[in-house]
Amino acid sequence: MDANLNAALLNDLLTITGQPQPERTEVRVWSMSGVERLSFPDGTTRIFKYAKRPFDSEDQVLRLARTLGVPVPMVHASAVMGDWLGMLLEDLGSPIRDADDLDGAAAAVVLHRTPTAPALPVLGEETLRALPIRALDHLDRLRKEERWQDTDDIEHALDQIAQAAEARAAGATLAPFGWVHSEFHPTSLHIGQRGWRLLDFARAFTGPGLLDLASYHGTLDDPDPVRLRVFLEAYVTEGGTPEALAERGGLPAEKWALGWHRMWAVEWFMEQSIRWINCPVHDPAYIRTVRRHLTDVLHLLAV
Repeated sequence: MDANLNAALLNDLLTITGQPQPERTEVRVWSMSGVERLSFPDGTTRIFKYAKRPFDSEDQVLRLARTLGVPVPMVHASAVMGDWLGMLLEDLGSPIRDADDLDGAAAAVVLHRTPTAPALPVLGEETLRALPIRALDHLDRLRKEERWQDTDDIEHALDQIAQAAEARAAGATLAPFGWVHSEFHPTSLHIGQRGWRLLDFARAFTGPGLLDLASYHGTLDDPDPVRLRVFLEAYVTEGGTPEALAERGGLPAEKWALGWHRMWAVEWFMEQSIRWINCPVHDPAYIRTVRRHLTDVLHLLAV
C-alpha cells in the first residue's frame, strides 16, 4: 500500500475516534492487506487493519457477526479510501496459546449455529458446480493475455471436473449450511485471557460449513481424509450437526469437503491471477499451486 494513502486512511480513522497520532508497529503486511498495532499516549492500544478490494467489506461482516453473537474483535471505526478499507479494531493482545483441533471444532459449531445473514454472498449447489467453469473462464482470459500458455493439463483437468460437477456437488446444502468463515485456520482463532475470538472475516459467505472444516488444517500438506474425518467427528461431539458426517455427492463427507475446498481454492487462485493481483511475475507459482490442487481434486472427487 502506498505510504501516503496508508497515512491518510489512518488519519481518517483517528479523526473519527478523536484520538491522537500513535506509535505504530507492524504485525503483518501483505501486498493486499496489513495489520499494525497502535500505541496511544494514554497507554491504550488498537489494531489498525487495512485491506484492498475484494477484502474491503470486512468491517461490515465483523459488525454483522458480532450482532449475531459470533465472538469477533470489536470494530471501533472504519473508513474507505479508493479501493482500500481501513479499520480500528479491538486489540486482543498476545494469545495465551495456539488453537488446537478441539478449539477449532468448538468454534466452528458456534459459527455454524449462527443465523444466516442475507447480506452475505451464497455458495450453494449451483454455484459450487460452476467453479470449474469459472476457472476455465479465468484460464481463457489469461491465455488471451499470452499468459499460462503451457497449461493444457490444467484445462483438461478442469474439463473433467466440470463434467462430473453436477453429480459431485449434490448435497451442498445439507447441514451445516450457513456461515462459512472461508479462512478458517488455527491462526484465525485467537485464544486470549478473555476467551476466544475469530479473526479475518474478509471473505465470509453463506455455504457448506464443511468447507470451513476442510480448510482448518491448511493446504500446504497433502489432503488427509482420515485426519479430517477425526476432526468432523470432534465437531459432532462438540455439538455440531450429525449430518456433517453424511455422504454427499456419492462420496464420504471428508473427501467431498476436501475435494470441493481444493476446487474452491483453485478458482480463487486463478481469479487472483487475472483480476486482483494480475501480475505475470507470480504466474509460475500460481500455476504450480493450481496443478497440485487439481491433482487432489481429481483424486478426492473420484473424477
